Amino acid sequence: MSVAATMRDRLAALNPESVEILDESGLHAGHAGARDGGGHYQLIIVSHAFSGQPSQARHRMVYGALGTLMHKEIHALAIKAYAPDEI
Repeated sequence: MSVAATMRDRLAALNPESVEILDESGLHAGHAGARDGGGHYQLIIVSHAFSGQPSQARHRMVYGALGTLMHKEIHALAIKAYAPDEI
């Protein structure tokens, strides 16, 4: 299973309305984290779980859902996390 597919499975814990994952790892070939196997990703996620939550809390929720992927498989992650009424 690809890292993006695993990310999508784990983010299901946040009951998202939508999830977009862009793998930008190829743009960072040779970068220290990429050499160690970690990828670079952009994430756009929309979930009711983010309603009323500040950005830091939303990011913590995403990191919590991704768990151990943040230790090796994901080197860099740009997060845009929205509540449904914000899009």
